Amino acid sequence: MAEATPICEFGWKAPAFWLPATDGRTYTLDELKGPNGTLVMFICNHCPYVQAVLDRIVRDASDLARLGIASVAISSNDAVTYPEDSFPRMKEVAAAHRFPFPYLYDESQEVARLYGAVCTPDFFGFNHDLELQYRGRLDASGRNPAAPGARRELFEAMKAVAETGRGPAEQVPSMGCSIKWKET
Repeated sequence: MAEATPICEFGWKAPAFWLPATDGRTYTLDELKGPNGTLVMFICNHCPYVQAVLDRIVRDASDLARLGIASVAISSNDAVTYPEDSFPRMKEVAAAHRFPFPYLYDESQEVARLYGAVCTPDFFGFNHDLELQYRGRLDASGRNPAAPGARRELFEAMKAVAETGRGPAEQVPSMGCSIKWKET
């Protein structure tokens, strides 16, 4: 079932984390934050919404890095129920798509809960003070990629964050597959 993200809560502070990455390192938010902002993305391997935009995510993260915006992706799905989202498969996907950002594994799902992540993909765009400025979609893509030349909503929003510290007042929620929570 498709889920949509809530409206951006401007100024909400990014929760700290310490998570293992597919490159063999463990990262904290402080290590990853960019001088002009930070993009935290909740994604996974199996979701058709993520698969439809992975190449655009890689493109936008590369372009944002040149503007001083650091990007990081986190997978929080239950890998027991969804083995495609396991840590070994995360390594394969990161290598195959040449991720220009760390891909972190939130096995406990604690970080997803701290952020209030709802779906994959779920984008959290923070300014240089780690205050939330964007909680919208990448672009008009859904389960299929948007048309070539579609407005780059996430990129434009994060470019504004890099330049002014503020995100746009108008934001279209991201939509995707629900986070696959573990049975409690």
